[in-house]
Amino acid sequence: MLAAGSMHASGPTVIRLDGWLLVLLLLLMGLGLVVLYSAGEQDPGLVWRQAVRLGLGLAVLVVMAHFPPRLLELWAPWLFALALLLLLATVFFGVGRGAQRWLDLGFVRFQPAEAMKLALPLMLASLFSRRPLPPGWLDSLMGLGLIALPAGLIILQPDLGTAVLVAASGLGLMFLAGLRWRLIALMGVGLTAALPLAWVNLHAYQQNRVLTFLNPERDPLGQGWNIIQSKIAVGSGGWSGKGWQASTQSHLEFLPEPHTDFIFSVLAEEFGFVGVLTLLLLYAAITLRALFLASRCRDTFGRLLAGTVVLMFFLYMAVNVAMVSGLLPVVGVPLPLVSYGGTSAVTLLAGFGLVMGLYSRRRFMGSG
Repeated sequence: MLAAGSMHASGPTVIRLDGWLLVLLLLLMGLGLVVLYSAGEQDPGLVWRQAVRLGLGLAVLVVMAHFPPRLLELWAPWLFALALLLLLATVFFGVGRGAQRWLDLGFVRFQPAEAMKLALPLMLASLFSRRPLPPGWLDSLMGLGLIALPAGLIILQPDLGTAVLVAASGLGLMFLAGLRWRLIALMGVGLTAALPLAWVNLHAYQQNRVLTFLNPERDPLGQGWNIIQSKIAVGSGGWSGKGWQASTQSHLEFLPEPHTDFIFSVLAEEFGFVGVLTLLLLYAAITLRALFLASRCRDTFGRLLAGTVVLMFFLYMAVNVAMVSGLLPVVGVPLPLVSYGGTSAVTLLAGFGLVMGLYSRRRFMGSG
């Protein structure tokens, strides 16, 4: 355990970073840097930039672990409002290739939608922790409205994949809060009925992604190219892989975006089934350890927030692996703490810092 002290009205409150979870996260990030070096064409600058971002993420983890939960709960509406304003600014002033997903301030470039993945659960946890659980119909509708606001702004970028994940983070928290099964069934019926309307309002490239997912061979040299090449890379790794830096799909430029969305394919080709199993076991260990910490939080706010952070971490991993394996449409979801990128990594590590802090303070429920 790594410990640091902070003062409480009745004595010192010791905040501890969970050693097991921290080591597992470091192992995952280390493996990610190793794979990134190969996927990024042996560019040390790329690895260094990612290492700096991960270092920043770890610093944020430490800060968030020591942040008083009571302040988080009080500031949640303001943080949510700020994240909404950043999303609105992205709709009008965002930059990116084909979609306005980033805000460029000159000295830093970041993706506000990633921050919303943490701001929305904070807001909902603050809301539901003050109300009787399971939530009634009025509270449930209020929660759904709070989810719809950021999801709608992200769809306008357009970024349907991230909008779905942000909505999933909110719905996941509501599920943990005890969302009534009748409302879940009603939502399912409503979503099913809305599918035809949603389909006709999708952009052409989004419709093509769904059609390509159903049948990649319909356009093997166009829309289906990415997923076909990804499945070739995953399947060609065999039992033990071709060896580090020996990925032909990546190095011969058959595989698109090998250092970001499709980095799992590079790992599978170079390290084979053994490498994939190692990675998945590492993700499972992180998830289980973090779930244990979340389950030990004694207040409703802490349990809801920590549980949602862990649930979303696992969901992002599952979506990316399913995406590059051809089990889900390609939606541009990075592999958590492995893919190249800063905003996503910092947000995830901030979330794990919250989990550690909430767990460590479980004996000091009166601390602020």
